[in-house]
Formats: sequence, structure tokens, C-alpha cells
Amino acid sequence: MAARAETRNGIWETAKTVVYALLIAGVFRTLLFQPFWIPSGSMKDTLLIGDFLFVNKMAYGYSRHSCPFSMCPIPGRLLGREPERGDVVVFRHPVNGQDFIKRLIGLPGDRIQLIDGILQINGTPVPTEPAGVFVETYERQGPGGHLPACRNAPVGLGGSCEATRLRETLPGGRSHNILDIGMGFADNTPVFTVPEGHYFFLGDNRDNSQDSRFAQTAGGVGFVPFENLIGRADRIMFSSAGRSMFFFWTWRADRYLKRIE
Repeated sequence: MAARAETRNGIWETAKTVVYALLIAGVFRTLLFQPFWIPSGSMKDTLLIGDFLFVNKMAYGYSRHSCPFSMCPIPGRLLGREPERGDVVVFRHPVNGQDFIKRLIGLPGDRIQLIDGILQINGTPVPTEPAGVFVETYERQGPGGHLPACRNAPVGLGGSCEATRLRETLPGGRSHNILDIGMGFADNTPVFTVPEGHYFFLGDNRDNSQDSRFAQTAGGVGFVPFENLIGRADRIMFSSAGRSMFFFWTWRADRYLKRIE
């Protein structure tokens, strides 16, 4: 009986947290925070489809996308800290205006390239080390019903989908996981020189991400101007493995209030 009551209390506390998070999302969306639900697998395994988080809209001060125009005394002025390499950032796509979330890799003036899947920053390879294997069930994920990409393809529905996991350490010492499923056409790129006032982004799931490696004319992100940055993602509030965030029986217990590396 005690165990059953404890389980009920745990579910109730989690449900209250979700309700509070949604209320905060409605009240403070235009001021300090913006809710964001991860729709794709481009940031695995840092972010999974179904992760729900708040974006800190004042992390970098403000731009025309991070605060109501009437509340910005000097439009475009930077009041927060500068964006830093390694930040996980939500931004508006420079062409279609959709919200994207990726990792900031290249700062203004940087030269970015990938050679055989290894990130190069200003001509220096970024060190990586093995970090095991990322395994997930091969099934349709999220409201879009996307199937994951697997190193061990073909995989039948319900099977184990694998990706090589590496630990990447950026200049400055910040580390994060990236996934690799094999050599692809985006693992070798030309050198990208980041223009002043712009940033270069990559997804942590390197073989399954439309990011700054791809031209905006081809559906990619290209270089992103500062004014399109919405804010920094710091912590996952909760996470649903189902097709909706309201399917509480699919919530992932290990991602509750998880810090984003």
C-alpha cells in the first residue's frame, strides 16, 4: 500500500510540475521565457523528441525576436552576455521564420569545416573520444511519426536502432555528446567563414540535421544573424516519449529537470 501511495504521489507531483510549466509558458512567453517542444531528432542524444523546455529569451539581451518591440528601449542593443560556443540555442530560420534548435559552433570570424566527420575550427581538429553506443527502439517518434536513423540499418520495427556516440570537446573546454551513423555526404564540407554578426550551428546528431552546413536556398540554416537568436536552452522540464506531451504514461522519468550540456 505504501509503495502504491508513493507512486501516486510521484505522478501527482510530476503532473503539477507540468501544469505549472504550461501556465508559466502562457504568462511569460513574450517576456522572459519561451516554451519549446523538441519535434525532431537532430539534437540527439542531448535532446530527444518530446523533450519540453523553456528558452531563456534574455540570455543574450534582446533582439526583435526575443522581446516585444515596445519593451525594447533601444532595438537590437545587447544587454545579456555574448553567445558562447557550445550554447544550445533556439533561433528563427533566416528564410522561413520557423523556430530551430541547434548547438552554436562557429562565432563571427571563425573558419568551420568537417573532414571525414571531424569538426575543424580555425584549422584545428576538435578532439573526440568514444562514449559508447546510443540505442533506441526503431519506431515512429513524436507527432511527426519520424523513424530514427540507425548505424545498424536495416532494422525492423521494434528492433534496436544504434548510433555511435562520441564525446566532443570544443575550444574553451565545453564537452557534449554527438552521434554518428557512418560516413555521409555532409561529413566533408568546404570551409565556412562566419560573417560578422552571424553564427554557425550544427546538430549533435550530425548525420541527421539540417544545419549551417546546408545553404538556405536548399532548406538548410546557413549563417544565422544575431537578430534571429531567440534564446538559450538550459534545462529540460519534462519529456514525453509518446506522440503528445499530454500522454503522461509515456513521460521519461530520467529527464525530469535535466540540465542541458
